[in-house]
Amino acid sequence: MLNVAQRWFGLRRDLGERYSPLYFLASLGNGGMAVAFFIYLNFMVPHPQTPIVTFDSIAAFLSGAGGVQSFLVFLGMAAILFFAFRHLRLLFWNLREYAAFRRTPAYERMLNNNSAVATMALPLTLGMTVNVLFATGAVFVPGLWNIVEYLFPFSLTALLLVGILALRIFMNYFGRMLMAGNFDYDKNNSFSQLQAAMAFSMVAVGLAAPAAMSGNKITITVSILAAMLFLGAAVLIGLPKMILGLRGMLLNGLNLEAGASLWIPIPILTLAGIALLRISHGLHHGFGLHTTEPGMMFLLTGSILMLQLNFAVGGFIVLHKVGYFRTYLMGEGRSPASYALICPGVALFVFGMFFLHVGLVQNGVVDKFSFGYYAVLAPLVAIQIVTIASIFQLDSKLIRPEAEVAPAVDPVAAR
Repeated sequence: MLNVAQRWFGLRRDLGERYSPLYFLASLGNGGMAVAFFIYLNFMVPHPQTPIVTFDSIAAFLSGAGGVQSFLVFLGMAAILFFAFRHLRLLFWNLREYAAFRRTPAYERMLNNNSAVATMALPLTLGMTVNVLFATGAVFVPGLWNIVEYLFPFSLTALLLVGILALRIFMNYFGRMLMAGNFDYDKNNSFSQLQAAMAFSMVAVGLAAPAAMSGNKITITVSILAAMLFLGAAVLIGLPKMILGLRGMLLNGLNLEAGASLWIPIPILTLAGIALLRISHGLHHGFGLHTTEPGMMFLLTGSILMLQLNFAVGGFIVLHKVGYFRTYLMGEGRSPASYALICPGVALFVFGMFFLHVGLVQNGVVDKFSFGYYAVLAPLVAIQIVTIASIFQLDSKLIRPEAEVAPAVDPVAAR
């Protein structure tokens, strides 16, 4: 029984040189899924007194809700706790394994080639941690919103520290490449280098949150400027990296092991899109600019979602043709880079929810909880279900302890 529990709930230990910073993406995906379930509550539970759903608004809703509604709310809350716990557990596991990995020769070798970008997974995941803690606190801590203005400076400070860490890590490996000129263009045949842009986008979206929720003009100002700083870094880094990656793929073909990186633009667009929405709200209630008109929100969310669908469909066709899913998701192929499949699914669901509510419901295109509403929601839920199944599939292959094989018995010696 103990071996069974270890197989299903344990984690591999002491990977040494077999470890890769890309394992942080396992923690990142679970954190994203916790936020995804928070999005359900945020858009479906009324919260007229606060910008986001809180424990108090959930309690008020449950006091008059029916059995089915109450069950769904509790299910969503349980899912938030479940995936937030998994996120933190995998974060601490990664920090331990990463610390040991940094003492190996493999770490130094990694820093001197293209794969050094994998170290950006650390600040990327830490940025997600701040967002997960904020969402979890809002849902489970009574009266938290009464002191939220005092919490915003702490969240901004935490995210700025993560941003500084991201800049330091990026300049460390990028500076080495600039000085040594050892960037390998032939092996840059994927979008893996976009992980740096994704890390800066994650910091930006967190920094933009107070702009949309605070009533203090100084907080709003700092929030907007800090978010724009890291959004700018994401754009400056992301666009040339995407062009170089596309060039590498056209010249040398897709690096199959890094194939999931074709979908990295999807979460980058989600993070940037939500950051822009938050900045727009801050400009509206902090500076009086009419940046949140329903038509403009439809244009912004619709444009970004359609761009994401281009990447989603195009990437799926390529990955299916090269047999990526058959090899690295369902087959014998094992690579921590496969965890890059999770964030695009989460991101497409999350921004799809923003498009449904901010783009369609707010403009009266569909009524909330109508047939049209559920028709748009259904494919988003399907994407989420497939993504959750992929999380557990990858976990069983990559981070669960391998089943011990009993030694073969010599039939002659056994007599």
